Amino acid sequence: MLNYQKLISKSSATKAKLMESFPGSSPQDKDRKNQDVDLVKFSQAIDDFVAQPQNDEITVTNQQQIRSGTILIVDDTPDNLLVLFSYLEEQGFKVLLAEDGQTALHIARAKAPDLILLDVLMPGMDGFETCCRLKAEPMTQEIPVIFLTALSETVNKVQGFKLGGVDYITKPTEQEEVLVRIQTHLHLRQMRQALVKQSQTLARQNQKLQQAWDFEAVVRRATEKIRDSLDEKQILATATQELAEVLDLSSCQIELYDSEQTTATIAYEHTVTLPKCQGISRDIKEFPELYQQLLQKRPLQLVEPIPEFNPQGIQVNRLACPIFDDRGIIGNLWGLRPPSEVFTTLEIRLMQQVADQCAIAIRQARLHQAANQQVEELAKLNQLKDDFLKTISHELKAPVSSIQLAVETMETLINNKQNLEKSKTFKRVLKIFYESCERQKQLVDDLLTLCYIDAKAKTVELEIIDLHLWIPDLTQLYLQRTQNQKQQLILDLVAEKLEVAVDPLILERIVRELLHNACKYTPADQVITIQTEANESEISLCVINTGVEIPIKEQKLIFNQFYRIPNNDPWKYGGTGLGLTLIQKLATMLDATVDVQSDSKQTVFCIRFPKKTANSQE
Repeated sequence: MLNYQKLISKSSATKAKLMESFPGSSPQDKDRKNQDVDLVKFSQAIDDFVAQPQNDEITVTNQQQIRSGTILIVDDTPDNLLVLFSYLEEQGFKVLLAEDGQTALHIARAKAPDLILLDVLMPGMDGFETCCRLKAEPMTQEIPVIFLTALSETVNKVQGFKLGGVDYITKPTEQEEVLVRIQTHLHLRQMRQALVKQSQTLARQNQKLQQAWDFEAVVRRATEKIRDSLDEKQILATATQELAEVLDLSSCQIELYDSEQTTATIAYEHTVTLPKCQGISRDIKEFPELYQQLLQKRPLQLVEPIPEFNPQGIQVNRLACPIFDDRGIIGNLWGLRPPSEVFTTLEIRLMQQVADQCAIAIRQARLHQAANQQVEELAKLNQLKDDFLKTISHELKAPVSSIQLAVETMETLINNKQNLEKSKTFKRVLKIFYESCERQKQLVDDLLTLCYIDAKAKTVELEIIDLHLWIPDLTQLYLQRTQNQKQQLILDLVAEKLEVAVDPLILERIVRELLHNACKYTPADQVITIQTEANESEISLCVINTGVEIPIKEQKLIFNQFYRIPNNDPWKYGGTGLGLTLIQKLATMLDATVDVQSDSKQTVFCIRFPKKTANSQE
């Protein structure tokens, strides 16, 4: 802390010495009136300086122009102080006084004068040491120092220039010479300051230009990568990294909205000093003020703590630029910095340009992905179509070939004039005829039914049936078949009466197809169960068979048209891939659903009827 009491007492002592040095009776003094005016001015200047409030924290003021510059005079001789003070004040300068080096240092730090007139020979700290200490401090080292020395004094002027002095003035001084030298060095200082400011301005402009070029390069690289690549993850991960590096961000993130714009998830991130947040989702309704502005496609800059960071309470300055195009908003590009570092207008513009490029990248990548998926789906459909045509060709040819063979056999028997009624061969031929015709009819019927369902050309008439009366009659047809295949057929029906509103022919078609598949795929010594269940909302009719399991990935596909579960021999069971498709579509006509569950060597197909269907018919 500066010793201002000492400074004030010294200034008062200087005032007293000056008052004593001008006795009124001396014939060698100046005109008495002028002396009185000068002393009043000088006294008032000292009083003004002493009365000015001093602060522990010294602030360097802006430099004055030459006409109203501030001059600090340092001299231990009151006569010299008075002469220079009066003259320089008349010339429009503001004059500060100090009678020793220590006081001069305090005043220089507090008032930052534009120039210092410094006496070389002073008791205690001389002018050279005072100058050395002035030049050693950043606050005062740029102040020009002109040394004052008497003609009779032997002074090493070279030493003064080495210490940082800019000129010498000999005492007694010529007032005009003092004025010219002061104005010259103030002008030189002003020119140096102007050059420094100009240099600083140019440096700032160059920095802005360089930053603009760097920003343009980032946008150009992002644009080129978007054109050259359709990998969304790679493009946006690279964009966040480059943006973080060029803007010196603590973290750069891209968050994407879900389809309903209810949550925002950080999908891409490049972080340097902050904890990672990739994969974290935020509920938009919990941050209404934040996302209201972003959803309106307006950038947002704010300082806030990030709750996901550990330790909690870490504050960052966050800039968010919406990622959007003419089709809508996709997400936001976030830049994170320490809370004291504000994003400039140029940086905000760059972030928004990169966000626009990200929108293009995301749309292109998603369109590319959708196109690829469509191509894959078309390829699958083409493959299914080819498989279906191969299968249906085989299925259509098989009964025709059997019928043709049967005709040729019957023709041979007739030509041989055998007794057809007693011929076992003839009976087998008739059976082949019958079975082949039935198979051909069933296949054609399946195809026509599928066409009718898709065209919605079939009218359904519902009626109430009792499942527990209807199921046993239907299953009688499969008892002999299951016994021949060493399978066990079980009915597991609930005790309560179950009535549903259905078209009996359609329901029979569905159950027959499920039982046919169960008999076909269930191994010997395994069980086929027909089960009914009921709860408050629905009635279920299930066909369960053990010893076989459908892979999970196939369970989602088995109801697709033309689809058949892959195996080593696609035609082992002679299926067309239409059975389950027909089941699902026929169930829809009954306002019912069909689902499948398969695990632990057990497969369950269930037809589920809503109870409201039966009640509405009643």
